[in-house]
Amino acid sequence: MTEKDFVLSGHLELKDEGKVGYKAPSNIALVKYWGKKEGQIPANPSISFTLSACATTTSITFKKLSKPTGQYSFDLLFEGKPKPSFHPKIETFFKRIDPFLPFLKHYHFNIETSNSFPHSSGIASSASGMAAMALCLMEIERMHLPAMEEDLFLSKASFLARLGSGSACRSVEGPLVAWGNHEDILESTNLYGIKYPFDMHPIFNNYHDTILLVDKGQKQVSSTVGHDLVNGHPFSEQRFQQAHSNLTRLKTILKEGNVKEFIKVVESEALTLHAIMMTGDPYFILMKPNTLEIINKIWKFREKSGSHVCFTLDAGANVHVLYPQNEKEKVNQFIVNELVAYCENRQYICDQIGGGAVKMKV
Repeated sequence: MTEKDFVLSGHLELKDEGKVGYKAPSNIALVKYWGKKEGQIPANPSISFTLSACATTTSITFKKLSKPTGQYSFDLLFEGKPKPSFHPKIETFFKRIDPFLPFLKHYHFNIETSNSFPHSSGIASSASGMAAMALCLMEIERMHLPAMEEDLFLSKASFLARLGSGSACRSVEGPLVAWGNHEDILESTNLYGIKYPFDMHPIFNNYHDTILLVDKGQKQVSSTVGHDLVNGHPFSEQRFQQAHSNLTRLKTILKEGNVKEFIKVVESEALTLHAIMMTGDPYFILMKPNTLEIINKIWKFREKSGSHVCFTLDAGANVHVLYPQNEKEKVNQFIVNELVAYCENRQYICDQIGGGAVKMKV
């Protein structure tokens, strides 16, 4: 599909009012997206697991305006309270998607959104939040066009979500989503995420992700700024080639259930992400001392116990501890005994691989 496939043609007979709702999951990238071009186009392909417990639930009540004002009309409640600081991001999102949803200026929207995880817990909510909002808006479009095919609905929802937050396009479907052009994935595209089209060994179906909240404060460098700093980075081209190579490696790893090779790719990707940050101009460090303590503890435990536990990181200090279902009891005990002490206020979140977004009854 191309952008033209997502442009509405013809006249819509707009409904007077209605309400829609979606719950969209967070996701954790195995091969990282870091660096983007104009229009939220990724500089390299990525692949991620969608999560089960960490999610955003959003409902939108819409009412037709008596006369469009040329502006976007909306109110927003986050966790039941007004959140004026969110308004500029919603306004920017609406401007980006307006060519594809021309009815936006014809309605007033009451947006209510909440996360299943604590706000400021260090879990990025932009992916799940923008995915949930894009799906709600697509549901409004589908109310006007009930014959819309499901594939188009999902692809366009992912496409719109990407314009709000790049990684949000990987939070529409699940459990494994690829985003970005890659020669070994014929259906892949820079415009939206696709459900991973190849076989995946059963061992990865029930993988666990325990998120250790090392630092719940606001990052010193935003992800948007971080992405921009990749442009002109002395190692950027090598990094982009590495991402392509790791996606190729993962195709075989995921099919065969080779957990040892999975660990190598996932941990290397996490450390490369932070290495890029530490070697740019300007350079910065988002890991904290306790992040490194946890990583070293995981390495020592894995060597000593023969476990297949591993870690990955987003663009922050928190650690995602990944491990298969058949090691849950042993790894959970290790986390409680040796890793929780390094978390801020001893806080952590138990999660596991989940499916895609779910339509809510409203």
